[in-house]
Amino acid sequence: MDLLAVVGVLAFAVGLLLSIALHEIGHLVPAKLFGIKVTQYMVGFGRTVWSRWRGETEYGFKAIPLGGYVRMIGMFPPEPGDDPRRLRSASTGPFQALIEDARRAAKVEIQPGDEERVFYRQAWWKKLIVMLGGPMMNVVIALTLAAGLLMTFGNPQKPVLTPVASTVSECVIPASENRVECRPGDPIAPAAEAGIEPGDRFVSIAGTPIDTWDQAREIIRDLPGGDTEVVVERAGELMTLTAPIMVSERPTLDSTADDLQFEYVGFLGVSPTIDHYERENFVGVVGWMADFTGTKAKAVASIPQRMVGVWDAAFGGGERDVNGPIGIVGAGRIGGEIASDDDLAGGQRVASFVMPLASFNMAIALFKLIPLLPLGRRH
Repeated sequence: MDLLAVVGVLAFAVGLLLSIALHEIGHLVPAKLFGIKVTQYMVGFGRTVWSRWRGETEYGFKAIPLGGYVRMIGMFPPEPGDDPRRLRSASTGPFQALIEDARRAAKVEIQPGDEERVFYRQAWWKKLIVMLGGPMMNVVIALTLAAGLLMTFGNPQKPVLTPVASTVSECVIPASENRVECRPGDPIAPAAEAGIEPGDRFVSIAGTPIDTWDQAREIIRDLPGGDTEVVVERAGELMTLTAPIMVSERPTLDSTADDLQFEYVGFLGVSPTIDHYERENFVGVVGWMADFTGTKAKAVASIPQRMVGVWDAAFGGGERDVNGPIGIVGAGRIGGEIASDDDLAGGQRVASFVMPLASFNMAIALFKLIPLLPLGRRH
């Protein structure tokens, strides 16, 4: 792993760590405002590596930076009618024993004068705000990152393309086969056979002048196949090449990732260069965020189903789903690959970091909302 890849992994890890820290602040601030006694604010788990006391709260970092917590007194209420001077024995099974142990620890934390500052004695709406504070912080982070990206860098889903070859395909692969590697027997791509190289700017195709990539794509798709004259500019010089255009199975122009449709059209085998991305205004940002939230909600809802595939891939010899769930380690690896990708410009590299962080924060927020149980009445 080269230096840029290491920097990418570390940068992504720092972004996730900040997201965790801000998530816990989302719990901490409303708890303090409502007078709940908070004894600890920690980022990470395991052994404490650094901490400082500020008033009645210990703030610090722990050795394993894979989570965090805010410790509030009275998180576990006593059972109705429980005599605070006597703890009944746990004789109803291991889960009841765990609950009783938690209640014992909660009682030890409550000092004289703290009776009205325990979590379980708060009004239901206060408890709800405290519990929702963390996920809502992640929502704010996700929307802030996404909105900042859309309004400054532009929408990654709306690239403005130039008629300059970015990559040249080595072979022709039918789009429905969903693969990227060439196999023996795949025909050579027309662009590769014609000698088109990355960086070539298209001047004309089949005698028609080219100004934009949309023009080039439309001309290529309408070609019936056969030798076609292609004029490109390379290093300031015009070159006339002959490309044996092929008719191949390609996605329709109105296809989406969720609804792929195919048609047979002319195929050259080049990818255009991204000049920039369209910037969104406020209305565009709102619409994009609604779609973004809906997509993440569907992804979170599908986690149980997708985990079956992960288990099968890990222990049953099944094939790993490229669209399946990934962990923090996998996300960090992606960050390293982004940082070390020489084909990405500086702005594209930043955008490629920001959007995954926004996605992670939104997914964390939605996932955290699932297990929120009904909050009991004041005892």
